Amino acid sequence: MRPISARPVRHPATRLAVAAAVLAPLALAGCSSDGSGSGGDGKAGSAKAADKPATVAVTPSGSGAKAGQPIKVTAQGGKLTSVQVSDADGGTVTGKLSANGTVWTSDRKAGAGASYQVTAATKTESGTTGSAKAAFTTAKAEKKNLVTFWPLKGSTVGIGQPISLVFDFPVADRAEVEKALKVTTSNNTEGSWGWLKHYDGKDRIDWRPKEYWKPGTQVTLDAPLNGIATSKERMFARDYAMKFTIGAKEVVKVDLNKKKLVLERNGSPVRTIPVSGGTPGGEKRSWGGTTVLISKEGTINMNSETVGLGDAYNKMVDYSMRLTWSGMYAHAAPWNSSYFGRANKSSGCIGMSTGEAASFYKSVKVGTPFETTGRDTKGIPAQGNGFSNWNESWEQWKKRSALS
Repeated sequence: MRPISARPVRHPATRLAVAAAVLAPLALAGCSSDGSGSGGDGKAGSAKAADKPATVAVTPSGSGAKAGQPIKVTAQGGKLTSVQVSDADGGTVTGKLSANGTVWTSDRKAGAGASYQVTAATKTESGTTGSAKAAFTTAKAEKKNLVTFWPLKGSTVGIGQPISLVFDFPVADRAEVEKALKVTTSNNTEGSWGWLKHYDGKDRIDWRPKEYWKPGTQVTLDAPLNGIATSKERMFARDYAMKFTIGAKEVVKVDLNKKKLVLERNGSPVRTIPVSGGTPGGEKRSWGGTTVLISKEGTINMNSETVGLGDAYNKMVDYSMRLTWSGMYAHAAPWNSSYFGRANKSSGCIGMSTGEAASFYKSVKVGTPFETTGRDTKGIPAQGNGFSNWNESWEQWKKRSALS
């Protein structure tokens, strides 16, 4: 099931449209002579030349210019004293001035299908000041790379929820994309990006904290991706942003040896549910390690043929809580009622009574970690099969960064 993507936002730096041109400086009135009555000795003419303001050029230029390159504002015959670049909505594009003061370069690349306004002020060595303005546009991207995000924008999630971005098409320069992504938290949470392959084979990058999130943390992701190329012919054509909140400190511990599920809050058990896990000795075993609740999917059809188990089952299942993309869920399993708390007899999922499932489903949050132990699990889910990030040490995880 494909979650709803975070909505794109118009970020100042997203619609970089590059305009045009050599800007015509607007010279301020000078106090020197215009040369009349000079007697032809050339001194007045030299004074006029010295009072001429610097000229300013902007690149790239024109209407429908190519996106994906920085905006540059260059002064000739003087230095830049200020540069202001704004987008169509009045947002500001930041940049840096060169050491000699003659070239201003935007911090990010020009986005696709964007328009911008530039205002520059200059000053010559003789003190003559000038100003110039220009407007410019960039062409729309012909081939785009789109992004799917977790968690949902504005949601409150469990302490195990990573930020996850899945790209529709491969990302060639992972470092450039990673540099553009900014995570801000209300308590300076330490974390790192890590690259992996999503379950369907697409490129994916996740951000997880060093440890489980602290309850109440406010999290903001800014993803100013517009204008960044992901291949020779494809680029991002929009920026994204989202905010979410971390809920209570809750962990679900599933002990398949004892056939029970325990919900812990702030380190203390608050609920115990008898369960039946995956049947030992084959492909029907449950995954072990730490998985994270991906989504609450209600009543769904579960068909064993979709997970490589032949015609073992095909039924409607209530209160379905997805733990891996490969098909491990916690859910109501009334057909296995005689095994709850006694034996593991499922096809890999964590089954419980309908009453227990209904109540648990209502209270548990997406992003809650499930820590599953037992003698006969089938190991740890691969990175990308759900949110298996927590099964790697912090040092292992940091090595997945393209900037490490």
